[in-house]
Amino acid sequence: LKRDSGQYWPSIYHTMSSPCSAMAYHHDSRRIFVGQDNGAIMEFHISEDFNKMNFVKTYPAHQNRVSAITFCLTSEWVISTGHDKCISWMCTQSGSMLGRHYFTSWASCLQYDYETRHAFVGDYSGQITLLKLDQNTCSVITTLKGHEGSITSLWWDPVQRLLFSGASDHSIIMWDIGGRKGRTLLLQGHHDKVQAICYIQLTRQLVSCSADGGIAVWNMDISREEAPQWLESDSCQKCEQPFFWNIKQMWDTKTLGLRQHHCRKCGQAVCGKCSTKRSSYPIMGFEFQVRVCDSCFESIKDEDRTSLATFHEGKHNISHMSMDISRGLMVTCGSDRIVKIWDMTPVVGCSLATGFSSR
Repeated sequence: LKRDSGQYWPSIYHTMSSPCSAMAYHHDSRRIFVGQDNGAIMEFHISEDFNKMNFVKTYPAHQNRVSAITFCLTSEWVISTGHDKCISWMCTQSGSMLGRHYFTSWASCLQYDYETRHAFVGDYSGQITLLKLDQNTCSVITTLKGHEGSITSLWWDPVQRLLFSGASDHSIIMWDIGGRKGRTLLLQGHHDKVQAICYIQLTRQLVSCSADGGIAVWNMDISREEAPQWLESDSCQKCEQPFFWNIKQMWDTKTLGLRQHHCRKCGQAVCGKCSTKRSSYPIMGFEFQVRVCDSCFESIKDEDRTSLATFHEGKHNISHMSMDISRGLMVTCGSDRIVKIWDMTPVVGCSLATGFSSR
């Protein structure tokens, strides 16, 4: 209903006892789970005509702010992470706690594979933990380390079994969980922390949003190169001049030590004189110019610098993003208290094959 002022009356309004920090809505059962700053999760059931919100129960899930929630209907579990450094899973039928697992840092985000009961938890130390949840226990499968800043967003694609993580180090990493070869792809195209990501499996595209308002659409339907591990050396691997901590070689050669750098393309430890050039190298995920050694710079052709992502300006600090993939629509929420709805069909494909329509 519209007010005389032109604004709409809210259909449902419910005041919580503590600020809301996370939410999960299950479309088929119309159940909504709201996490709060005080660590509790409240469950509501939405009426069929969406005109009423009935309180069901409160779950004592955490001792501190709830950071992420997911609901699994088949097992009747509500799974959540929080700033009390733990993941908890509770039974929605009894309301009782089934299990908890603690981390060394605040747990910031959560993805869950409903079929295999695997949970992916990102934390503030920059680590992602893969857990297998059972009725009352859990086992740590592995920990994924690659980010240099806190994990801010995760996206799990159960079809291709790919995990994407965005972090405050401005980068995104694709972890090939299904390949079992530990393959990781680094994507660097943002100039501030990556706050939200969404992988569109049909078009093989990744959409990412950052705190500086940047929206990137990455083409993942090509064969990308894995960024090399940085090599360690006591001297430049090109000219063999010693680095400043190599006291023995400095003394033997009567030279001053140099600062160590790394070529982003080959991973070799090089000095500044042997890496004077900068280049983008999109096939390896470097969308803007990074340090490369002089020989790698010569090997990069002009066509190798062609961007494999498109960049758009959101014009607000994007703190949250959600995609309606079937319609090609995206919602962004900013720290400026503005909500924007975007038509993404021009940049994420628009054909009957992908399920998108031109409206």
